[in-house]
Amino acid sequence: MLKKYITLLFFIILFSCSKSSNGGGVTPPIPPPPTTITTAKLTTLPPGWKFSSTISANFPSGIELYFFDSIYAGKKIKMFCLAYDSKNTSIEFKPVMSTTAKKTSDFYKDEVGTVYAALNGGFFGSNQSYSLVKYNGIVSSANIKVLSRTFNGVSTSYYPTRAAFGVTASGTYQSAWIYHVGTGNDLIYSYPSPSPNVEGKAPMAQPSELFPTGGKVWEIQSAIGGSPQLLKDGKVAISDTAEMIVINNKTSRPRSAIGYTNNNLVLLLAVEGDNSVGGYEGVNLLDLSNILVSLGCQDAINLDGGGSTSMVVSSQQLVRPGDNGIERPVISAVLIKKK
Repeated sequence: MLKKYITLLFFIILFSCSKSSNGGGVTPPIPPPPTTITTAKLTTLPPGWKFSSTISANFPSGIELYFFDSIYAGKKIKMFCLAYDSKNTSIEFKPVMSTTAKKTSDFYKDEVGTVYAALNGGFFGSNQSYSLVKYNGIVSSANIKVLSRTFNGVSTSYYPTRAAFGVTASGTYQSAWIYHVGTGNDLIYSYPSPSPNVEGKAPMAQPSELFPTGGKVWEIQSAIGGSPQLLKDGKVAISDTAEMIVINNKTSRPRSAIGYTNNNLVLLLAVEGDNSVGGYEGVNLLDLSNILVSLGCQDAINLDGGGSTSMVVSSQQLVRPGDNGIERPVISAVLIKKK
């Protein structure tokens, strides 16, 4: 008899343990741990590049961070590349500008909403931008329209067409040599090749609807200007001479660039430099262009570099600032954020 009671008690306890505490239902199975993505999904990375799984884990689908810290062209190079799917309508490309210089990290912190990354923008002097800043159809600043250079011993006006990178209202990205035609800045023309100015030679005519040939209205919703163009149609096309831009072009410096690939990715690139302690000199414009080619870029433009180069991703400053480790205030930046 005792044996029967013990057996019955055992089954009662066993049945009770199979119940859940949420209304007597069956206890659900424990879900498996989340899968950690350890490789890039948006692109195939060239040798030396690695997928930043830690930072990219904070991103939604369609945006990733890559890094390189190795030898490139015989030099020790550190650089970071943020890639995002241009067809992802939840990701926004937003050029921004300040009336007074501020750090790229402050552009990042001051922006309302969810910001994934910030990269320094175009060229400037004091509190004036020399490069295009356009957002949602509004031009805050123009690419510089006139330069003074010496010709035959006399200060002479030149009218360069300089590079810009932007997106149409339908979400198509493109880069071009542009000029703000007329007295204002809202009518922007793009040209298939730059106005062929050369310092020390007679200046070309001021760009217009007819010159350089092949010009058309640049129907861009948002854009950032820079100089020079680095790539065009997948080939190196450094147009620094025609754009009349001298930025230590052939020496190793920190660099910033933006471009797009033929598989709909927009790439933001920052290369560390002027870091003698870490051994990172940076790269010249040709190196920068070839790096972008290796990443699959079709078109790309150079942004302000040197001490201005700054990339902030997920609240982290990724490259050591070139001004002895101190971040330089700039006038414009590019933000990648949640729309």
